[in-house]
Amino acid sequence: MSAIRPMIAADKPPVMTLLRQTRFFTEEEIQVAEELIDLYLNDGRQTDYRLVVIEHEQTVAGYLCYGPTPLTQGTFDLYWIAVSPDFQGHGLGTQLLSWLENKVQEEHGRLVLIETSSQEKYQATRAFYLKARYQECARIADFYQPGDDRIIYVKYLEQNGSMKPNG
Repeated sequence: MSAIRPMIAADKPPVMTLLRQTRFFTEEEIQVAEELIDLYLNDGRQTDYRLVVIEHEQTVAGYLCYGPTPLTQGTFDLYWIAVSPDFQGHGLGTQLLSWLENKVQEEHGRLVLIETSSQEKYQATRAFYLKARYQECARIADFYQPGDDRIIYVKYLEQNGSMKPNG
């Protein structure tokens, strides 16, 4: 059985380990993730970043970082989602994403934005977002570096029982 809960200080070491074990993130990206984790854990006044972990088999198996997009009404960003390679393929990423969408709806959120890279190693990640009914809404060529585009996905969430059409 899996459980999703707010991240606590004791979760930081296993989250940092799983970020490295995925081999998706550069050391610089991992440092940014750590800065956000530290901000979340050490500054109770900040509201920009919210972090949760998913426990599976009594182990921190993944984490998610999200938050409301500043200066918007009901828009949320998914900043980080990662599942330990030991637990990939068990549906934990899907559970985290579904949890996020439900949480955003509870807060009267309207849409979730996700950005990722066009690098080949992210092909499965992009397929994961498409399977979850996110749509590519923007692509900025050569954003991260030459040949590495920034791809932005969006999902409009149900409001009052109806799905807002994308377009």
